[in-house]
Amino acid sequence: MQASKQQRSSGMSNRLHYQPIQEVEAYCLPRFQTLTPQLHYNESCQSTHLPMQSFGYCTLESSWSDGSYTIYNSPSNVSFSPSGSPMSQQDSHSYLSERYHSPDQTYSPPISGSCITDDAPDFKYKLKQLETVMLGPDSNILDNYCINVPNGASNTLPDTDSWGQIMETISKKDLKQVLIFFAKAVADNDLLMAQWMKDELRQMVSVSGEPIQRLGAYLLEGLVARMASSGSNIYKALRCKEPASSELLSYMHILYEVCPYFKFGYMSANGAIAEAMKDENRVHIIDFQIGQGSQWITLIQAFASRPGGPPHIRITGIDDSMSAYARGGGLNIVGKRLSKLAELFKVPFEFHAAAMSGCDVQLEHLGVRPGEALAMNFAFMLHRMPDESVSTQNHRDRLLRLVKSLSPKVVTLVEQESNTNTAAFYPRFVETLDYYTAMFESIDVTLPRDHKERINVEQHCLARQVVNIIACEGIERVERHELLGKWRLRFAMAGFTPYPLSSLVNATIKTLLENYSDKYRLEERDGALYLGWKNRDLVASCAWRCKPSTN
Repeated sequence: MQASKQQRSSGMSNRLHYQPIQEVEAYCLPRFQTLTPQLHYNESCQSTHLPMQSFGYCTLESSWSDGSYTIYNSPSNVSFSPSGSPMSQQDSHSYLSERYHSPDQTYSPPISGSCITDDAPDFKYKLKQLETVMLGPDSNILDNYCINVPNGASNTLPDTDSWGQIMETISKKDLKQVLIFFAKAVADNDLLMAQWMKDELRQMVSVSGEPIQRLGAYLLEGLVARMASSGSNIYKALRCKEPASSELLSYMHILYEVCPYFKFGYMSANGAIAEAMKDENRVHIIDFQIGQGSQWITLIQAFASRPGGPPHIRITGIDDSMSAYARGGGLNIVGKRLSKLAELFKVPFEFHAAAMSGCDVQLEHLGVRPGEALAMNFAFMLHRMPDESVSTQNHRDRLLRLVKSLSPKVVTLVEQESNTNTAAFYPRFVETLDYYTAMFESIDVTLPRDHKERINVEQHCLARQVVNIIACEGIERVERHELLGKWRLRFAMAGFTPYPLSSLVNATIKTLLENYSDKYRLEERDGALYLGWKNRDLVASCAWRCKPSTN
């Protein structure tokens, strides 16, 4: 036992290389010819090598419903070995952004170049036009409710100074500030001002324009829906207007490739798990929103290359019915594909499916067995769990306490670095505007505006979140992000202490970012990693372990 641990430990300094193997090619690429890398250790080398070549790679998710596979090429090929060393990531890259952009967050494309283009004076007609743009010509939401002027609504003219500021802002075509003025009018129930500014904004936004114009179009839709108290209706109806699952996966994949946010999140989480489990013989990973299961492909391959042999791996995949659409079926699809991959790499493997929302998860659903080293993964998931501000059940903290009761070796957290949970409407709008402006700008750098799929990517992967944050309240508002400082408090109260990420994780992600715009920045603060665009943090990743017993 001791000799085995020493052998595994010595592998930390070994060098990783890629070699093509026919088995992977035959398994993943029945219709194409390419080279798929296999990882192995070169015992004669003492340094860690990070190849950043461009490989052809296959994806399990590209055909989970029809059995075919697709090849993609990407400049970034980074993952981690069981000892925490970097290795190739791209042989398993797929539509990994499904965690963060599940079908529950998709958005239906507009039927014209601008989201709101009508000039009709009647408000109800305008909202109907908006609804048509968002949901299609057969939608009938407006038939189910009436638009009433809320009690306390202001219909008085604003003062001269306010008018002057607004007119000057409009004349300067400062769209960002005009949107803020509009949101303030909505927050103040100033319907006269809001109605007038809405008409002005329609002439300024466009889903095919500058980043702020594109984001502005979706923010305007959310604001108009909020004015008519129709946010929940539109948000629910959008679920019935999703694209075909193959198209949705394609949009997710494009976003995954053009922005490093999701690679960053999954790579950092995998690195923490690989390091924590480097000496374990039986590993149980509980993924609280497994989606396509793509995150675990490289980890299985990494453990297959571990000196002394791979551990027995069991993955419990939790996911609600909304992700089944993008998968083209239930969690059994995830289990079968990962099992085949593990068999290919000769890794002992089990898959346990738990098809339910995180709100419904109880101890008995997790199937924990004695002798297993537990790893818990919360990647872009916890922000959708209602907390004490929404429900007395407070599933956000309940899940953390449940996890703590199982004494896991490591818990990984990846979340958007944004504050939209308990913020009042107006500051929440300003925060959303600032956050998604950075997101849309980063897309604009990589994906040309004339790219035929760019509008679809932004609408199906981002815009519906914007509408939900702006137009919905209460239990209907499911996008409830918190800053890492608040997550730290929640984890500390649940009984966890930080698990600092390895310096290898930081170094590997820095190498990954070399393939993207120099406007991306990576910072390590207090044991956590932050990925941002210019001066705005967008995604934070950290790991946790149970506090040592005081006895």
